[in-house]
Amino acid sequence: MRLLVLGGTEFAGRAVVEAALGRGWEVTVLNRGRHAPPAGVRVLRGDRTAPGGLDALAGGEWDAVVDTWSAAPRAVHEAARLLAGRAGRYVYVSSCSVYAWAPPAGYTEDAPVVEGAEPDAGPTDYARDKRGGELAALAAFGAERSLFVRAGLILGPYENIGRLPWWLTRVARGGPVLAPGPRELALQYVDVRDLAEWVLGSVERESSGPYNVISPRGHATMGSLLEACARVTGSAAELRWTSADVVLGAGIEPWTQLPVWIPDGSEGYGALHCADVSRAVGTGLSCRPVEETVADTWAWLRGIGGSAPRRPDRPPVGLDPAVEATVLTGTPLSGGPGPVTS
Repeated sequence: MRLLVLGGTEFAGRAVVEAALGRGWEVTVLNRGRHAPPAGVRVLRGDRTAPGGLDALAGGEWDAVVDTWSAAPRAVHEAARLLAGRAGRYVYVSSCSVYAWAPPAGYTEDAPVVEGAEPDAGPTDYARDKRGGELAALAAFGAERSLFVRAGLILGPYENIGRLPWWLTRVARGGPVLAPGPRELALQYVDVRDLAEWVLGSVERESSGPYNVISPRGHATMGSLLEACARVTGSAAELRWTSADVVLGAGIEPWTQLPVWIPDGSEGYGALHCADVSRAVGTGLSCRPVEETVADTWAWLRGIGGSAPRRPDRPPVGLDPAVEATVLTGTPLSGGPGPVTS
């Protein structure tokens, strides 16, 4: 297979490149050159936001294109139009954010999507930018040759958002850790490498259309995630399971200040941790154990000096230690692993 990856040096794009190389595919990447790509790829230079930024793609043919762009959809529009006659399939790594907020628990790919997205628009907001990217690929490649990977929470090595790296760093520091409950809260996420393998398998199968690409609900829990963090870091941290009422009562923001966590029963929980993923699972999505994702992310994080890269277009995540200490001081502890109920 001949694969073109637009980007290919960070997080999801890099995982796709590494997986394709592992399959023996011929891989070309187009990027600005700010990060070194994996060895063994053909490198083209170009800035999609600048005039002439796609000139390096003037020649060449590929079996598939993978695009992870998440800003103004105009960039997807221009790339897809340019490549429509020289690539077999356009794979756009989209997001479950394209669904009209808030999709109910159990939503499928048929759920309503956001309105107002345009394929050749400038930047709007994340949901409309991603939906606009889908529309751009669809306009150029048609329904039979475009694939929309509607990812949810993505974790794993190379993460440049900072969610799992923050938890690993916090747990590694030790001491009492504010663990938002309940411990058995079911999570949905996808290891970036499992996403990459599914993408490449879908290219081979010539799949098209939208897919929710996340683990089945309950593949991990808040407890299994944070306990894995404690094991792989060798930390003596004490996970203090704290009820959602106490966490929210302290003014702590779910998802951002306490990454990954969304309180059960909220509309955000149904949207972010309760998608129907049967279509992706039925076409080969396989999700590795949470322990493996956590261990490999910790190994990568230590290998780069302990400080994870962060995309400049995303806000920082994590809880101020002073806020955490204040909540813990006033929070009763449970006698066991269950959540604090006060």
